[in-house]
Amino acid sequence: MVSRIEKVQIIDSKQIRKDIPQFDVGDTIKMRIKVKEAEKVRIHPFEGTVIKKTGRGLAEAFTVRKVSFGEGVERTFPIHSPVIEKIEIMTKGMIRRSKLYYLRERLGKSARVKVDQTQAA
Repeated sequence: MVSRIEKVQIIDSKQIRKDIPQFDVGDTIKMRIKVKEAEKVRIHPFEGTVIKKTGRGLAEAFTVRKVSFGEGVERTFPIHSPVIEKIEIMTKGMIRRSKLYYLRERLGKSARVKVDQTQAA
């Protein structure tokens, strides 16, 4: 007999995506997101820095921040969401914190995250 917890784990394992690359806070990623407009679905690019990751398993989520036309934009996505078509890692960041909320008050050069040169090769 299968317990309730095992049933939930079986359902979760079917929904977890295997095509998502391993990325961390501080990395710059380029995403392709499915956006529904009327009855059409189009692909929208979204590139920014990962400032937060929370949860684990099927409930894992991350927040991406970018500056668009001088205005900061943050979006939170579940990692295993069907809305995300593709994720590419552009650069690996060298950081010392798990959450990069301090980037919200910064502009220009001070808002950059150092690039990890050892991962670039």
